[in-house]
Amino acid sequence: MMELYLDLHSQPCRSVFLFAKAVGIPFEFKLLELVEGQQYSEEFGKVSLMRKVPVMKDGSFILTESIAILKYLVQKHSSSVADHWYPADLQRRARVNEYLSWQHMNLRSHGSKVFLLRAMFPVIMGYEVPKEKMDAAVEDLNQSLKMLEDYFLQNKPFIIGDKISLADLVAVVEIMQPVATGLDVFLGRPKLISWRERVKKALGEKLFDESHEVIMKVSSVPEKVQSNSQLEMLKPKFQKLFR
Repeated sequence: MMELYLDLHSQPCRSVFLFAKAVGIPFEFKLLELVEGQQYSEEFGKVSLMRKVPVMKDGSFILTESIAILKYLVQKHSSSVADHWYPADLQRRARVNEYLSWQHMNLRSHGSKVFLLRAMFPVIMGYEVPKEKMDAAVEDLNQSLKMLEDYFLQNKPFIIGDKISLADLVAVVEIMQPVATGLDVFLGRPKLISWRERVKKALGEKLFDESHEVIMKVSSVPEKVQSNSQLEMLKPKFQKLFR
């Protein structure tokens, strides 16, 4: 059986987990706890030199990067996965790829930054984030959310039309990351609220909530980080990332 190495604190891991579960692709869940530093273990190093999750192991074939894994799963299981996830039609598929290409340096980058600043920075660095730095990060996130609404979503039920695709799946898990810190980015955005509810319904509300249960308890993460021997190693990384 295919193995998926995942930590559901991670947005990309949740997208792979949700997709495989939603479309009924069987897999063995291999939990890798990032806050425990398990990615640096000798055992995981034999699986992936990247030392990041998600990782897919399909027989002897090992694949990293969530977008690559999602596309692989769609194409391997094309006989059973509905076309709307990653359409065969050239232009509809291009729209999915357009969003997946854009989101890396926009919604993903900005949402992750807000999450790290709100949930992790004070624990790792030992002091609060300067207000101007936090305000700038939230503004960048707001700009990405506006682009999602105005350009990608417009007045459609989903990003490429009437049905959910990989683009919607990847978008929603990224948005939920800052939400988990207590920042309600949906406030005042009725279009995004309606879209989120459609995405949840398409995936299955129980499955959606299950996959986000861990991240919605993010307040427990700082305790794990503080007791982690990797804490000192994280400080220079955060200094470089948020200088």
